[in-house]
Formats: sequence, structure tokens, C-alpha cells
Amino acid sequence: MPHNIALIDDHHLLREGLANIVNRMGPYRVTMEAGNGREFVSKLQKMGLDSAQAPTIAVVDLNMPVMDGFATLAWMREHAPTIMPLILTFDADDDTLLRAVHAGARGYVLKNVRPTILKEALDSLVRTGYYSESTSEDMAPAWSAADGYNKARTEVVENLTAREMEFIQLVCDEREFTYEAIAERMNVHRRTVDNVRTTVFDKFEIKSKTGLVLFSMRWGLLPPEGAAVP
Repeated sequence: MPHNIALIDDHHLLREGLANIVNRMGPYRVTMEAGNGREFVSKLQKMGLDSAQAPTIAVVDLNMPVMDGFATLAWMREHAPTIMPLILTFDADDDTLLRAVHAGARGYVLKNVRPTILKEALDSLVRTGYYSESTSEDMAPAWSAADGYNKARTEVVENLTAREMEFIQLVCDEREFTYEAIAERMNVHRRTVDNVRTTVFDKFEIKSKTGLVLFSMRWGLLPPEGAAVP
């Protein structure tokens, strides 16, 4: 079964080249292109989410005129939650990527990656709902079955201490606490927080704060939306 892709980027040549690449990636096909978020919203509303052409994944540029990627992510999160957004960007700094993830992105890839990485990201979105280069794929070999996911998630949770779980939930909180603020809330020294961070990152091969947020969303480690960590 093909998976429909929307490409949202204000650079026409990039979109055209990306469409050619994606359309050669087996089960993926580009069914919608837009130069900014407003154009995407207009096209999607005309098409309808129940259309056979409606996208299941949207590849979104962050820096666009009229309606940028952040606003587009927020709109999808509220009005089209069945579409999984994948950020395509040149900007890899953690603050920007975290803002995108909190707005609704399910993962990100850089614009200079090879097509094989983009294919890996699309495959991961289809299998798991998320993509991060720093997540442990070998922990979940049976994504098509709910019991496979549940078993893998149990292994992840059992491999975390209470302090590590508290750290993860504070790092992933949308209030975006600094590590100093996290240390204060955990009532420990900053050095202890650094040690916990290193342990968690090493344990699950995580490379960045954004990777940790995506990892935590993927494995259901965070409180329900609206239930902020005290």
C-alpha cells in the first residue's frame, strides 16, 4: 500500500528534486506540493483528509514565507493530527529543533542528508510514528504488532531508574527547563544531573536533547498532554 507524502517548501527546485527522489522510494509517492503552510492548508482543505490522495506524512521546511513551518506544524497538530510531520531543515541547533518537536514534528532530517537517510526516516515514521537518528531500532523488531511494541516499551521502562525517568520528564517538559533548573527541581547538584544525562544518553544511544524528546514520545514515557511535570 503506497504512503502519500506532502512536500511543503518554498524552494521550487528543491521540491521538484525531492519529489523525484521520494517517488522512487518504493511505497512512497508525493501527492501534494506547497510553497508555504497557507498553500498547504488550502490544498488539504480542498482535497479533504478522507481523500485517497491525502498525505499520511508531510515533509516540512521550517523557514518559509507567509506561513512558516512552526505555524504549519501547529495547524496540523490541531486540525490534521493523522498527518505525521517530518522536518527538513538546514538548521540543526537544539533550540530550533525542540521548538519544532513541541509544535508537533515527529522527527527531523537535514537537507544535506543522503536519500537513504530520508528513506530511513520515512520508514521509521510508518513503523513507529517517530524518527530520530539516535533511537535504538534493535529494541523493537515487531512494530506491526501491538504486543511487539508493548514488549519493547516494557524493556525500555524497566531499564530506567526512577531518577532517570524524572530527569527525562523534566527535560521533555514544554517549559524547556535549563539543566540548572532541572537540578533544582530534582533537589540535586548540577553535576548529578550531568551524570544522569550521560547515563541516559549512553544507555539508549541518544545524541541530543531533541533526540531524547523524540525517544520519549516514541516510547510513551511522558505524562499525558496538559499534565505538566510539577
